[in-house]
Amino acid sequence: MQLGPTTMRILEDGSTTGHRLGMGEITVAPHTDGPPQHRHGRHDEGFYVVSGTARFTVGTTTYDAPAGTLAMIPPGAPHTFANPTDEPLVLLNTFTPDLYVQYFRDLREMIERGGTLTPEATIEAMNRYDTEPATDYAD
Repeated sequence: MQLGPTTMRILEDGSTTGHRLGMGEITVAPHTDGPPQHRHGRHDEGFYVVSGTARFTVGTTTYDAPAGTLAMIPPGAPHTFANPTDEPLVLLNTFTPDLYVQYFRDLREMIERGGTLTPEATIEAMNRYDTEPATDYAD
């Protein structure tokens, strides 16, 4: 599914894992920011950098992660990601449990109805899945 300059392909929607695990492949265009920094209340999120370099921000700390890096984000940790480079970024993204898969579907449906992918629209969708913006770390 196309979400602005980012493509999300759901690889596992939880239906074969008893909803314990969801998985997607995210392709982020060059020089593209990810979602507003946020916290998940009920699921772990994992990112494996397949190709390119991801810039992860966790709280006030920023990490550049090359291909082969695995980042695991526990519930409650404020985080976001971006692609600051000239090359596309490909991430394998996991959700344990699969709660967040529907968030991506909600964004796709909003765009298909003519909505715009804004930080406000993203936060509204996040709120449905026990995820909130980490406003204490906002720019």
